[in-house]
Amino acid sequence: MNLLFEAFQWLVDGHNWLGPSGILERVGQHIVFVAAVVSISALIALPIGVYIGHTGRWKNLVMIGTGAARAVPTLGLLTLVGLWLGIGWQAPLIALVALAIPPIIAGAYSGVISSQGSSDAARAIGLTEGQILTQLEIPAGAPLILAGVRSAVLQVIATATLAAYTANLGLGRFLYTGLKTRDYGQMIGGAIVVVALALVTDAILAGFIRLLRSRTHSDSQAL
Repeated sequence: MNLLFEAFQWLVDGHNWLGPSGILERVGQHIVFVAAVVSISALIALPIGVYIGHTGRWKNLVMIGTGAARAVPTLGLLTLVGLWLGIGWQAPLIALVALAIPPIIAGAYSGVISSQGSSDAARAIGLTEGQILTQLEIPAGAPLILAGVRSAVLQVIATATLAAYTANLGLGRFLYTGLKTRDYGQMIGGAIVVVALALVTDAILAGFIRLLRSRTHSDSQAL
């Protein structure tokens, strides 16, 4: 209880919110870094997942590969890349992109393949593969595709605290500084801010997914 009280005191202290190392600045850094990681991961993973779901090619190989990638310890990968690239933001960026790619691929694959029966019917009436993909599979699978992105975003928000391991970046600095100086109020307070950021982001993405599902359901009823 004393540690929680110390964390509460740290959070309500206005001085901890302002300045170049304040909570607001660190939250902004964290959001920008997470957005960069997820954007790069999505640019790589979405085309792969959509292609595999649409064609069925390399399905087993990629699914095994994404499962193996999820088992890789992010801190260990970050350490190896950090030893190679040195101190800076590049090492955590690469490590977190590797973490975010598997759930995005899985979500894109699941979303596209979910309308396989309808795709076969669309082929039977003469639609091209491009039309099937853009007019049927991607719109119908959008909620599952976004669910994969949502999973990646939440993982990256939590794990991006490791960026502070090699760079003066994000909310992880509160955890590392608090542990180093034995300021456990700062460490727990920083962790609470990370949890709050994850919950708010998850609520926004969940609402967007519900909206997509309702629109998809309405469109299917209209058809």
